[in-house]
Amino acid sequence: MSSFSFKSFSWRKSKSSKSDSGRSFSSSPEEERFLTENMGTLRVPETVPSPAEDCDRLKKAFDGWGTDEKALIRILGQRNAAQRKAIRETYLELYNESLIDRIHAELSGDFRKAAILWAYDPAERDARLANEALRSYKKGIHELQVLVEIACATSPHHLMAVRQAYCSLFDCSLEEDIFSTISMPLRKLLVGLVSSFRHDKEVVDSVVADSEANLLHDAINAKQLNRSGVIWILSTRNFFQLRATFACYKQKYGNPIDQDIVKCGNSDLESLFKIAIWCIDTPEKHFAKVINKAIVGLGTDEDSLTRAIVSRAEIDTMKIREEYSNMFKNKLDDDVIGDTSGDYKDMLMILLGAKV
Repeated sequence: MSSFSFKSFSWRKSKSSKSDSGRSFSSSPEEERFLTENMGTLRVPETVPSPAEDCDRLKKAFDGWGTDEKALIRILGQRNAAQRKAIRETYLELYNESLIDRIHAELSGDFRKAAILWAYDPAERDARLANEALRSYKKGIHELQVLVEIACATSPHHLMAVRQAYCSLFDCSLEEDIFSTISMPLRKLLVGLVSSFRHDKEVVDSVVADSEANLLHDAINAKQLNRSGVIWILSTRNFFQLRATFACYKQKYGNPIDQDIVKCGNSDLESLFKIAIWCIDTPEKHFAKVINKAIVGLGTDEDSLTRAIVSRAEIDTMKIREEYSNMFKNKLDDDVIGDTSGDYKDMLMILLGAKV
């Protein structure tokens, strides 16, 4: 078996994992709709070459005198998930080698990580990110928020695809790995969130919103966020219902629910609850905060910056860009350009819609 690791991200082949050789985890029609009807910044040309033509250009970029990084960025960085899947499959068929393996062999550093994460099927990418978070030595908010993002800031169909990919790649379920590596009370919340399958239609019951706003308020006042009823609400109600409940909470009790959660304390449990609420209610705020925190201060948290841009480029980076400006009074694109360089910068910027 082969494996590689870079920075805080590692890739390993489990006994049943074959995706590095071109295998894809199929997206449902609902998931493909989620990735195309969005506010993402990915820019796909009006006329797209065939997968075979893209593969030919990629092969030439790899086989020339040194790697033509710009060609790789311009090809993969302007293809949506379905098109990237076709490229991976065609590349394997034409050249009998994995595109992921070839990218890993040709590139290095943060650019390699960004390119590989982008080249993966979205469900496999998130399954690998979840596994990396659970395998990390330290399992604080910085690591565990990845699981909350996958469970609460993506569609129910995507979460199901991630769970299926996780089982195939690592020979166990995501829930099992959480149960075996995370202690209570975080385990209870995370298992509840990742094991949910929410109704994805816009169905809201105002009576339920009022009742469950009261239940959440009672739990916060009692400083008992780990009540089963609270986790049940967050992990089973559809996102539209939960947003109505959060709005009802604010109307009845004066504060947004995420602000009131601080009354319960400042442990990891309260922090994960706040992240879950942000990811459900306004994911663009959460990811704007992730990007800003990755950039501000000494050094750059490239892992978080890469994850946020790569995972949201087909979903809502336009909204994240707007929210970033509102929250931090700076332009997201300018801050990313100012804190990155070279091919890594170009990879992130093309996903943000820039010309490279």
